[in-house]
Amino acid sequence: MATIETSEQKALRSAVAALGKRHGRTYDREQLWSEAAKLGYLGVNLPEAYGGGGGGIAELSIVLEELGAAGCPLLMMVVSPAICGTVIARFGTEAQKRDWLPGLADGTRTMAFGITEPDAGSNSHRITTTARRDPDTGDWLLTGRKVFISGVDIADATLIVGRTEDARTGNLKPCLFIVPRDAEGFTRRQIDMELQAAEKQFELTLDDVRLPADALVGDEDAGLLQLFAGLNPERIMTAAFAIGMGRYALARAVEYARDRTVWKAPIGAHQAIAHPLAQAHIDLELARLMMQKAAYLYDAGDDVGAGEAANMAKYAAGEACVKAVDQAVHTLGGNGLTREFGLASLITAARVSRIAPVSREMILNYVSHQTLGLPKSY
Repeated sequence: MATIETSEQKALRSAVAALGKRHGRTYDREQLWSEAAKLGYLGVNLPEAYGGGGGGIAELSIVLEELGAAGCPLLMMVVSPAICGTVIARFGTEAQKRDWLPGLADGTRTMAFGITEPDAGSNSHRITTTARRDPDTGDWLLTGRKVFISGVDIADATLIVGRTEDARTGNLKPCLFIVPRDAEGFTRRQIDMELQAAEKQFELTLDDVRLPADALVGDEDAGLLQLFAGLNPERIMTAAFAIGMGRYALARAVEYARDRTVWKAPIGAHQAIAHPLAQAHIDLELARLMMQKAAYLYDAGDDVGAGEAANMAKYAAGEACVKAVDQAVHTLGGNGLTREFGLASLITAARVSRIAPVSREMILNYVSHQTLGLPKSY
């Protein structure tokens, strides 16, 4: 595995950083999304045959990280091109690929992702959204609820994780369905969040939503393989989101520590200020290395290896982000809580990287029994 980025990846990072700098933390989400799309950044991971850049999650994570480092992250990149685009590119029918991938690549179409449920929490095996066939028409009928689903109001459709009954065993297995925003019986309620973000959170209700047979993505029997084809990129991109946020906060703190003079020297000259900022930088760099490893393994087709690395990357990035934001705010003191410096709102946002899309405790569970071979506690 190459731990040093290629010249193409370095050029991409530099170009996206310049784009992010032009927009900054007062960015207009729609304008940035449109410009990033026109430059080919949103679909950099999607196949060239369908209008994408032909790269992988490694390149897409660079885009999100650099936009985050400039203070203008695009959360829907985690969902639309990374999860939904990847799943459709790998498992969708030819018609689904032609219908969705060009739009996801050029930003004219957006897709949300619905897996979390009110009563399931971290236990995805308790998902109760079910899909059953109409024996007369062959249509699918979806019933269930989802919660904390990002950007449904701006998405053309939502990729919903439901469960179908295995005719041989009677057991329920996960399947993925494309549900158009205006589908009858598909309703949403915005959740009132303390978190300040351009993308809103929603609770979804599916009341016998009727979908054509071709709304199913991939093989009905593929189950977890298709699901984790989307969840591993989600973890990698969440790591990129967190690393970018941490870098943004750290850069503001370093700039302040260089300029702010209270006694005879800038406060950054004092080790009590300098060392915690140095530690934050080290933690962010280490998290990025694990993120790059996870992206490399995923793009190479090693789903098992990528699963372990993606979980570790998400864990490391979440911890590094929270610590970097906390130290940045503390470095600025009272100024760290003002709107002028734009750090206080990151206190809440940084916590998201510890909680979603999977909590740090569930990642520790994964590592303890999958990697270390310890008995499961649940």
